[in-house]
Amino acid sequence: MAVYVALLRAVNVVGANKLPMPTLVELCRDAGCERVRTYIASGNALFTSRLGERRIKALLEERLRAHLGKPIGVMVRTGAEIASVLAANPYPRHPPDRTVAIFLDGPPPSDTIATLRGRKGELLALGAREVYVMYRDGIAHSRLVIPAAQAGTARNMNTIGRLAAMADEM
Repeated sequence: MAVYVALLRAVNVVGANKLPMPTLVELCRDAGCERVRTYIASGNALFTSRLGERRIKALLEERLRAHLGKPIGVMVRTGAEIASVLAANPYPRHPPDRTVAIFLDGPPPSDTIATLRGRKGELLALGAREVYVMYRDGIAHSRLVIPAAQAGTARNMNTIGRLAAMADEM
């Protein structure tokens, strides 16, 4: 049975798109996932499943839409893929809380860097199904717009490291 990590886009513990983590656990179980765990209240779930990535994604998105009444994007990776994202971080000497991987459904388009807007001091690199961004002045001060990543979801390297460790423990 494979270990997976589901990364939800745009869910919160308060306000719009409120999704308490116990509810996320139940939605994952309803989708056929086992040994479900969550990490911090920002839409990160780890679990095991015999289903493939695409089927898990479809089932989770279906259940989230039914629960929240609107579409919520879900990026699914194996535990090994999460570890690979961490290992491939092109900015390991920069603060992990200022370096993110934006997870996408597929490979970033070849024009991803060319279509950026509002870039100041941010560093960018393309991964297999991720866009890495290092925010020199912090995310809160950035005006960077990455059109190719609009449907993606970002996690900083601290979170990715913890998810990789948790997946490895499973």
